[in-house]
Amino acid sequence: MSRRCDLLDTGPMSGHNVSHSNIKTNRRFNVNLCNVSLTSDALGQRFKMRIAAKTLRTVDFKGGLDGFLLGTKNHKLTDKAKKIKKQVVKAQAEAAA
Repeated sequence: MSRRCDLLDTGPMSGHNVSHSNIKTNRRFNVNLCNVSLTSDALGQRFKMRIAAKTLRTVDFKGGLDGFLLGTKNHKLTDKAKKIKKQVVKAQAEAAA
């Protein structure tokens, strides 16, 4: 299982451990992934995902999964998130009509 966020595809970064004598050794900065189930209000459905803690804070700030997906550009989202966003847009269009 890869260490990637299911919504924004955030992955691990690389860098250096720097010792007191300034010797640099490689290291990985892993993403803080959380197993959560997010509810879509438009679809009335729950989605189980592994998302980064930073992304989870953004989802809460934007007002839930629907608000986050509608306010995020498609090129930033993963394929799974794009499919959910497409369903949400369709459900909102049907509800408005």
